Amino acid sequence: MKNEELNMKIAAITEDRRTVSQHFGRAPFYLILTIDNGKIINRFICTKAGHNVFSGQDEPHTDASGKHGYDAASQSRHATMADPISDCQVLLAGGMGMGAYDSLRALGIEVIITDVSDIEDAARLYLEGKLPNLKERLH
Repeated sequence: MKNEELNMKIAAITEDRRTVSQHFGRAPFYLILTIDNGKIINRFICTKAGHNVFSGQDEPHTDASGKHGYDAASQSRHATMADPISDCQVLLAGGMGMGAYDSLRALGIEVIITDVSDIEDAARLYLEGKLPNLKERLH
């Protein structure tokens, strides 16, 4: 598909409504960009559940094999965090845990880990096929 034919929604985690946050779990907002014919035509901010919402929950964060973020409670938290972007095809983030990454991918959301701080610049680079996915930033 040519970029000028792209119609989709791209979400980015953010703390300030302009830049990509460095950690998925801590960011309080999503900036959702609507793309029509490869161009940004709309911007929408919505709140995002984060670690602060789940603080005080004493469930372990590891599954039976000891992998962080794969236990049932973590998977439930990831689903809650992803709910506002269920209609988005892509999520831009500066970093996140591997459990969250895999949870989002299982929901059909392409996760791009980037060091490009400006959300709209990152989205444009993604649409041009020029935004590297820095998976080495997953933890």
